[in-house]
Amino acid sequence: MQKKFLLPFCCLLPLLLAGCATSPPKDSSNICEIFYEKRDWYDAASDMKDRWGVPIHVPMAMMYQESSFRHDALPPRDYVFFGLIPWGRVSSAYGYSQAKTPTWQDYVRETGNGWASREDFDDAMDFMGWFISKSNKINGVSKWDAYAQYLNYHEGWGGYKKKSYNRKAWLKKVASRVKERSLRYAGQLKICQEDLDKSWLWRMIFG
Repeated sequence: MQKKFLLPFCCLLPLLLAGCATSPPKDSSNICEIFYEKRDWYDAASDMKDRWGVPIHVPMAMMYQESSFRHDALPPRDYVFFGLIPWGRVSSAYGYSQAKTPTWQDYVRETGNGWASREDFDDAMDFMGWFISKSNKINGVSKWDAYAQYLNYHEGWGGYKKKSYNRKAWLKKVASRVKERSLRYAGQLKICQEDLDKSWLWRMIFG
């Protein structure tokens, strides 16, 4: 009897696991709507702000640019033989934050967050707070400066120091879009943050 149910369960298991994955917000243009839909994301963002002193709207704008809030986002495929045959990915970036494997390993080592996952929003948000804080220390970039922070994020701290972004007009345009979104998120957050904080405090006290 047990064997009869084994195959159907195995077939359903991938579907069940897929159902557990967190879908992107329905309205990514408004940070209030994002946090009202996903209250635990606001908790994670608030924890990040408290730990790293990074304003919430900056990493949220950067994360949208990197992954559109998809937990399993991957970089484009690399192709060989005249662009005909797919051959791996252009980088090791992965997850909400599109953190590259070596940088993610540095984060895990420095923070001791050994269970961290790039597919977990809380961990990805904490990673971005850590990175933005280090960009502030290493390159003197304000934690509120989404434009320069994104250039650090994309080029790395060494690349930013060498101003490698000056050879990439397209990247500057993307950084400008990140800045625009961060300012829009900041304005929206002023409207709903008090309400979100009340909800956050209520959940902290009463679970």
